[in-house]
Amino acid sequence: MKISIYSRNEIEKLINENFPTNTAAISFYDPAGIRSDNEKPVDYKGKAEMLFQVAVYDIDITVLKDYGLTYDTYLPEADELAWFIKTAYDKGLDIICQCQYGQSRSAACAAAIEEYYNKNGVSVFADYRYYPNQVVYHKIYDALKNSD
Repeated sequence: MKISIYSRNEIEKLINENFPTNTAAISFYDPAGIRSDNEKPVDYKGKAEMLFQVAVYDIDITVLKDYGLTYDTYLPEADELAWFIKTAYDKGLDIICQCQYGQSRSAACAAAIEEYYNKNGVSVFADYRYYPNQVVYHKIYDALKNSD
């Protein structure tokens, strides 16, 4: 299984040019409201074999309360996302993780998948192109572990 990280601009270009086959996509976007410019999720136009889209703020644990959230209420879709990831893995699909800038939420998701399957999530954290969101990482990794 290949795990790739993309920004919105990069994935939209790939969709229009040469989207890879045998691929599942996980797409993060901002919920409408506090920080969002109300941009819609990426339109994958049936390109991915499987698609999981989720609205989640790219915020740090220290400001969850400013958004009316707690660790427990942030990313409530984590268990469903873990099921999606495991299903994609079982089907032998590559996984694309995508968010607005391709640096934080998508990188955290990719790191959680890498850690769970290959014990190598640190490779994403060590890559200076990325700034994995710690809360997203832990929510997804914990959901993957707890679904065993």
